[in-house]
Amino acid sequence: MSPSTNLDKDEKENPVDETKYHGMIDSLLYFTASRPDIMFSVCKYARFQSAPKELHLSAVKRTIRYLIGIVSYGLWYPHSNNFKLEDFSDADLAGDKEDRKSTSGTCQLLGKALISWNSKK
Repeated sequence: MSPSTNLDKDEKENPVDETKYHGMIDSLLYFTASRPDIMFSVCKYARFQSAPKELHLSAVKRTIRYLIGIVSYGLWYPHSNNFKLEDFSDADLAGDKEDRKSTSGTCQLLGKALISWNSKK
């Protein structure tokens, strides 16, 4: 999902089954342990679990289709003597239009291998 994608609590949209939506989010959260590329999207989708709409469900399905298309991708840790530790961070600065809270994230690399990451609202 592009960070500029606008997902909000649109009251005009048709509601979807909360149980189905919650199950899909749980499955995607499981994948974030080895797929940091979907962390931002899944955390954003999880904000709408109490009242999901068709717009939210279609975004979740798009992420699932993305994962199906890149099944062979993953985290690889090559043997190396390069132990340079790097840390990167970013934030969207009041990106949530409803409560004006920011979403921030960090990632840590050892050599060229990703070893840790997080995202928080």
